[in-house]
Amino acid sequence: MSNPNPKADLRKKIRAMLKNLPPEKRKSDSQKLCAKLKEQSFFKNAASILFFAPLPEEPDLWPLLEETLAAGNKIIAKPRFDSAGKNYIACRIRDLKKEIVTGQFGVREPSASCAEISLNDLDLILVPGVAFDLNGHRLGRGKGFYDRLLEKFRRVKAGTAFDEQILDEIKIESHDVRMDFILTPTRCMKIAE
Repeated sequence: MSNPNPKADLRKKIRAMLKNLPPEKRKSDSQKLCAKLKEQSFFKNAASILFFAPLPEEPDLWPLLEETLAAGNKIIAKPRFDSAGKNYIACRIRDLKKEIVTGQFGVREPSASCAEISLNDLDLILVPGVAFDLNGHRLGRGKGFYDRLLEKFRRVKAGTAFDEQILDEIKIESHDVRMDFILTPTRCMKIAE
């Protein structure tokens, strides 16, 4: 008998593995990933970047977000869940202490006072995922919100993950959007067209 929902099973398996990563390894790997990201020309050259707030088991890019915002030479945005449209919108942030609130899914996001920024005005989106494969495909959290955000975006999409989240292949669906790059603490993979 075939499995009716292989993606759900794969999500469960990878999340369990990530929960078992020692906190010090997760922290160290997150720091390495931030350092690797800062080295990339697509990051250095981006005038505007959409960061994400990590869930506990995801790589923590928050220190890089703080550092980039403090440098003041890039426009920084984060997704905010729009309950009316049931989707994420990008919102510009200028002050993390004043403008970040706990959002719809318990994730840190921009407050209602932050102005929406068009996806067309962003150069780079840093993308979370449960897993990525070597072809640039992403296994998301399962609700499709990020897929809808990504399908409208035409510039650089960079998946960020721990090495343990990289698989040989993920079964994809028609709405799945490929990444341009996938970064882990040990490598940056440019995905061929």
